[in-house]
Amino acid sequence: MSTHAPIPLRKMNGLGNDFAVLDLRAHPRRFTAREVRRIAGREHGVGCDQMIAIEASPAGADAFMRIWNHDGGEVEACGNAMRCVAAVLSGELGRATLTIETSAGVLGATLNGDGTVTVDMGAPRLAWDEIPLAEEFHDTRTIELQVGPIDDPVLHSPSVVNIGNPHCIFWVDDIGAHDLDRIGPVLENHPLFPERANISLAHITSPATITLKTWERGVGLTRACGTAACAVSVAAARKGLTGRKVTVTLPGGPLQMEWRESDGHILMTGPSELEYEATLDPALIAEEPVA
Repeated sequence: MSTHAPIPLRKMNGLGNDFAVLDLRAHPRRFTAREVRRIAGREHGVGCDQMIAIEASPAGADAFMRIWNHDGGEVEACGNAMRCVAAVLSGELGRATLTIETSAGVLGATLNGDGTVTVDMGAPRLAWDEIPLAEEFHDTRTIELQVGPIDDPVLHSPSVVNIGNPHCIFWVDDIGAHDLDRIGPVLENHPLFPERANISLAHITSPATITLKTWERGVGLTRACGTAACAVSVAAARKGLTGRKVTVTLPGGPLQMEWRESDGHILMTGPSELEYEATLDPALIAEEPVA
């Protein structure tokens, strides 16, 4: 029988991108990739795109947020999850302005009067070796990558950006005209992306609006990917397709984006939702914490 202290669990989502949020501040522990997959599993586990741990912050922020994808791999950033964690911390601390430490650094968040949350996602990484790519491209606004026949490709000339994780964005006239469920896993694992990549289809609908669909690395098709919304807003502005303030509409709904000119940081505003609170089923984790 397990001797673990009960782990508080919140099931939350941001525009349908859902999370198992575990509070480990009182009883720290680490998880194996296998444990994460069991917790994230939709058949027998909690069922989520990502598992999130709220931990004590070594840097003195209000909390540290650790992020694992559905496949058990740990990642640096998740904008939708950051809004959810910010909402939790704001309720606990009784203030609207917060700091959250991630593997990508300490980031700020603000709970707005309308219940939405604005998170500072930091500055994008734009150099080919920061994304990273397996070969050098002088200009990452457009790189050489295509899907389909060389003389008549179905998709081609994407933009690439890193927002704590690598993103590849194809510009299309109709995001529904391509089978991202089929194309996504192939491109995610393309040799050009040594750390794999999130693959998005983006359609510019006006100088201030973009529609977006994303195959998320380690997750699959998702109703909303916050870092993809960040990536497409930066990539579109860099190409002169939009301004620095845009509404990005994903299958789960819209996010308000600003690529701030003063410091290059990306601000993302959107909702968070608490679905339920519980404790983690001890059957989903090993008998002893992982050192």
